[in-house]
Amino acid sequence: MEIDDVNAIAVLGAGSMGHGIAEVAALAGFEVRLRDIEPEFVQNGYEQIEWSLDKLVEQGQISESDAETTLERLSTHVDLTEAVEDVDVVIEAVPEKMEIKKDVYGDLAAAAPDETVFATNTSSLSITELADETDRPERFCGMHFFNPPIRMELVEVISGSQTSEETLDLVTDLAEAMGKTPVRVHKDSPGFIVNRVLTPLMNEAAWLVESGDATIAEVDSTTKYGLGLPMGSFELADHVGIDVGYHVLEYMHEILGDAYRPCPLLESKVEAGDLGKKTGAGFYDYESGDGAQVPSDEVRDDVADRLLAVLANEVAGLIEADVAGPEAIDTAVELGARWADGPARMLDERDLSELLDVLDERYEETGEERYEAVSYLRELVESGNSFYASEEVTDATGDDGYDYDAITVEVRERVGHVVLDRPHRMNTITETILEELPDAIERFEADEDVRAVLITGTGERAFSAGADIQAMAGGAGDVNRAADISRLGQEAYERLESSELPVVAGVDGYCLGGGMELAMAADLRIASERSEFGQPEHDLGLIPGWGGTARLQRIVGMGRAKEIIFTADRYDAETMADYGFVNEVVPNEEFDERAFEFARDLAAGPPIAHRYTKRAMHRSWDDFDAGLDVEAQSFGLLFDTEDLMAGMTAYMGDSEPEFEGK
Repeated sequence: MEIDDVNAIAVLGAGSMGHGIAEVAALAGFEVRLRDIEPEFVQNGYEQIEWSLDKLVEQGQISESDAETTLERLSTHVDLTEAVEDVDVVIEAVPEKMEIKKDVYGDLAAAAPDETVFATNTSSLSITELADETDRPERFCGMHFFNPPIRMELVEVISGSQTSEETLDLVTDLAEAMGKTPVRVHKDSPGFIVNRVLTPLMNEAAWLVESGDATIAEVDSTTKYGLGLPMGSFELADHVGIDVGYHVLEYMHEILGDAYRPCPLLESKVEAGDLGKKTGAGFYDYESGDGAQVPSDEVRDDVADRLLAVLANEVAGLIEADVAGPEAIDTAVELGARWADGPARMLDERDLSELLDVLDERYEETGEERYEAVSYLRELVESGNSFYASEEVTDATGDDGYDYDAITVEVRERVGHVVLDRPHRMNTITETILEELPDAIERFEADEDVRAVLITGTGERAFSAGADIQAMAGGAGDVNRAADISRLGQEAYERLESSELPVVAGVDGYCLGGGMELAMAADLRIASERSEFGQPEHDLGLIPGWGGTARLQRIVGMGRAKEIIFTADRYDAETMADYGFVNEVVPNEEFDERAFEFARDLAAGPPIAHRYTKRAMHRSWDDFDAGLDVEAQSFGLLFDTEDLMAGMTAYMGDSEPEFEGK
């Protein structure tokens, strides 16, 4: 089964997660059947969806017509057989108890069509154990949404021991069709990615207080203002519910052993019913007190080291067990926990050998298994690698440097320069370029000598005259082939846009169609006077297929974007500068020198600040409040960098700063 074959989805459980998932699926255009065991449960879930859709209309995110159509796609059910009859996918979202979920699957396997795919929304329970309750373990996987589903972008897609690749591909595509970002979890391991990172961190925070090594105020101050995380550890536990993290820890302890033994401090809160905000009291008092008031001036380096050491061990353990790689871990935690930086990247900015020493010293002193370092962390320290430096990308270059077929690459004065090298075809974009460009960006990011990227085209005739339709189309009418090419280009340009390095497009000559879409994915654009821009797709009966419909409006506004695309006209460089697309226009004879100088000036800037600025701005595109959160977290993190001191010293001395990215 492929995503185009999915029409009807059943969501089992109408609670906070179930009705949220049902709403997301219905908004995405699927027929949705929402089922629970009692009529009042289903009715309450339906009313919550109505309320949420009304809010989306009030906020201008959807129209009243969209809301009405979404509700028309939704039906409510109590009878299980009726709910799952003829559905393509069942998403189970009943309470997070193994016995409850097993009972559901005992009945579901008999009621659902044989070809129906099952996905469980669980935050930590074993996918394999649940799949064993069914007659289709190969068509069973985890699909972990985050609360609230309507707002949270992440979906963890988890493989059971027998899950087929076809099932994982389908559920991944389903998450994308719902507008989410899926992250693959390759092994069924308790806590998956996000909870496997966050829960032990919360537990270690509790042990710090339980042992008398730190106060709640010191731990939260260090977590929030020292490490730059969105909330203090105890503040977060209260926000989520202390019982939620405690039960995840209990399950991890049962499966993985004493390294995940819950701290008695957490257990005492759960037994007392002081579960956080939802009960009015937890680690902070939300009824008679002021709630979570985290001081900014009680940061302790030794507390930070303890927390980071445990974090490093968890990240290394996930990679060692082949649960996920560093990039997947970072993406999941950034989206699922709203961290400004992923844990692997954050740890790569620290000295892993010092964190390993912390673990070893604590293990020798206490004998506690949670401080026993995993083998992979020792290997990284012994080899002098970091989490990302150990990835294959760092070994991808040969002795002669970057070697590609359709682009040429050089690194000079901290600028990674990519040249589209097809002068005989006016540097038109091919599949080869779409494959080579992301690889070059990854290499640049792993190269400490690269601080900015410049992309230009060979010769004076064209930056890029667009897609090489003749080379890629595969014949008119080949719909699947065309869609695949569109996705390939979208992924390549998204990789460029999301790079942590500032990217400059240097445009000299024609910048048309797919070439202009490539320029859109850069952060800044500089153009020669002779340059011409345009999106000619409408003249061909097409639309921009590599992100142009989305990115162009962000750069020049909706009205100008529609003008450029609908008219399919050509525009000179000065006009595009007036429209806000081009940042600087330079005389033709000065283009090469000025384009490189433009990128070199960026390369001399503060690399950490560049990275965080891009993240904050990009998050704001999709979620303004989330962007502000990232901005605030990043602002705090930058206060702990050597670059800040370098900048302040240079400013006071009226000199140019030398930023080292530390």
